[in-house]
Amino acid sequence: MSTVAATATQPKRTLGLPRKALLPLALVAVVLGLSILRVATGVNDIDSSNAISAALVAAVPLALAGLGGLWSERAGVVNIGLEGMMIMGSWSAAFAAYHYGPWAGVLGGILGGMLFGLLHAIATVFFGVDHIVSGVAINLLGAGLTKFLAERFFSELPGGGPTQSPSLPDVASVTLPGSSALVDIEKNHWFLVSDVAGILAGLTKDVSLLTLLAIALVIGTIFVLWKTSFGLRLRSCGEAPQAAETLGVNVYLYKTIAVVVSGGLAGLGGGFLAMVASDGFQQGQTGGRGYIGLAAMIFGNWMPIGTALGALLFGYTQALQLRGGDQVHALLLLVGAGVLVGAVWMAVKKRVLHAVILAVAGVLVLMWYFGSNTIDPNLTATAPYVVTLLVMAFASQHLRMPAADGAIYRKGEAG
Repeated sequence: MSTVAATATQPKRTLGLPRKALLPLALVAVVLGLSILRVATGVNDIDSSNAISAALVAAVPLALAGLGGLWSERAGVVNIGLEGMMIMGSWSAAFAAYHYGPWAGVLGGILGGMLFGLLHAIATVFFGVDHIVSGVAINLLGAGLTKFLAERFFSELPGGGPTQSPSLPDVASVTLPGSSALVDIEKNHWFLVSDVAGILAGLTKDVSLLTLLAIALVIGTIFVLWKTSFGLRLRSCGEAPQAAETLGVNVYLYKTIAVVVSGGLAGLGGGFLAMVASDGFQQGQTGGRGYIGLAAMIFGNWMPIGTALGALLFGYTQALQLRGGDQVHALLLLVGAGVLVGAVWMAVKKRVLHAVILAVAGVLVLMWYFGSNTIDPNLTATAPYVVTLLVMAFASQHLRMPAADGAIYRKGEAG
C-alpha cells in the first residue's frame, strides 16, 4: 500500500485526537466550565434546569431556521430570506391553530414558509435573480404581508388585535421519567454533580413535541442529505451544478425542492415561536432569529449537528439575557477566561498577532467583570447578537461553504 493510500485510510485527527472525540470532550469542558463558574460566582441559575429549559425553547426556532438555510445552501442557493419565511410561518401557524387546532397550526406554519420558499426558488433558480436581493425582498414581503393579514383576520377576534392573534392552543409536552429526581439532586448545589443533573433535567422536563420533532428533523437531514442518492444529487447542485447536469441531474428541480424544504423548516420555526415560545402570533416576534439561524448554520460549517450546536449556543445566551443581568454578568468571567486560553493556544501555534488580540480582549472582558456588579439591561439584550458576531469572527477561518453556493446557474452551460 502506498504512503498516500495509507494516510487516506487513517481517521482525521485534530489536536492529536480523533475528530469524533472532540465533540464529547468539548461538551465535558463546557459542563465543567459552567460548574466552576457557578461555584466561583454564586449564580446558581447559570446552568439550572429552568435556564436550560428556556435555552432549549430559544434554540429550537434558531435550529429550524439554520436547518432550513442548510438545505438551501447545500443546493447552492443562499437563503437570506429565512427571516421572512419565519414571519410568514408564525402568522399562518397562528391562523390555522386558532381555527383548526395545534397540529393544523404546525402544518400551517410549514406551508406558509414553503410558499415563501417557492417564491425565493422561482426568483433565484428560474429567473436568476441575485440571491441576496431576492432574500431581502422575501423578508420585506413577510413583514408587510403579515401586518396586513393580522389586521384583516385577527382584529375582530376575541383577544386579537391588528398586531397579534388571540391565545393559541399549545402543542402537548412530555416529561421523561426521572426528571423530578434530577431536580432534587440539582437543588443540593453539589459541584459538577448538581450541574449535570440540572442540565439533564432541563432537557427532559416539559419538552414540547415540536422540540422532539425538531430533533428528528436534524437526524432526518443527516440521513437524507448524506445517506441517500437523492441527497448526493442535491449536494452536487451546490458543489458543481454543471458537472451534476452532465450526469443527468435535473439541477433546477433539486434546487427548487431544497429551497421549498428550507422555507418549510423556517416556517415551522416561526410556528414554534407563535405556539410554544409564546401563546400567540405577535408582529415582529421573530426578532431577527432568521439571521441568527443563518449564523448558526455558518457556525456549524453547513453541517446539521454543528448547526444544532450553534443554535443551542445562541439560544442559551438569549435565555440568560431574558432571565436577568446577573447571569450574563457571570458569563463574562467564563468568556474572559476562555479568550485568554485561546490567546495561549495561539501563542503556542506561533500566531503572535492573534494571540495579542485575544489576550487584550480577554483582559478587557475580565476588567469589565471585576469592575462591575451587574450589566445594564440594554446591554444584556444585545448579548445574543454579540455572541453571534464573536463566534463568526473566530470560526471563519475554519469554514468551508459549498463551492457553488450563491452562484447563478443556467441550464446547458455545461456543454
